[in-house]
Amino acid sequence: MIVIILLLVFSLVPAVITYIDSMGKRYPLGLSPVGKTAIVFGAGLYRDGSPSAVLRDRVKTAVELLKAGKVEKILMSGDNSYVDYNEPGAMQKYALELGAPESAIVLDYAGRRTYDTCYRAKEIFGITNAILVTQDYHLPRALFICKHLGLNTIGVSADRRAYTFGTYLYWRIREIPATFTAFIDLFVRKPKPILGDPLPIYPPDGDVPQS
Repeated sequence: MIVIILLLVFSLVPAVITYIDSMGKRYPLGLSPVGKTAIVFGAGLYRDGSPSAVLRDRVKTAVELLKAGKVEKILMSGDNSYVDYNEPGAMQKYALELGAPESAIVLDYAGRRTYDTCYRAKEIFGITNAILVTQDYHLPRALFICKHLGLNTIGVSADRRAYTFGTYLYWRIREIPATFTAFIDLFVRKPKPILGDPLPIYPPDGDVPQS
């Protein structure tokens, strides 16, 4: 029993660290500073290929940042492992329906995990400063990963509705092993995601917010 308790406590440490580290870096939509680029993380599709409710909230929040002049570009990063599963494409389609100009949208088809998205944002798209757009439960981990991969980021909450208690509880619990895995990736394994030729969104230093 003591061993189980110790393992449970040990597994919670990364989640506690990331939560504390994210304090002061998480903002509601209306109070977001200017960040030049918004990064939207994939969050699943329905069987018909349309964005899940969680993903729609992320995309809608990013589009509102764009319309408010808080960002100039939106990097939509998600999984496209299969021909009939295209998170970035679904995100783009929904953003266009919301009135976002196509010229402001950049797609990353290899953002299979949060780690991959942050890694590729810097190495492929040349982003060093960004606003991360996702739900509150995910922001601490996303911010921590980006920080330790060399990105200067803040987070904007995409919680736009009252999610069901069971669903939100599942997400919160899921973050415990996901954050533990993130620590292993960042400090032990240091894996490289799918890479390729650089596709910088801006000229050198062009993603630095203007003061």
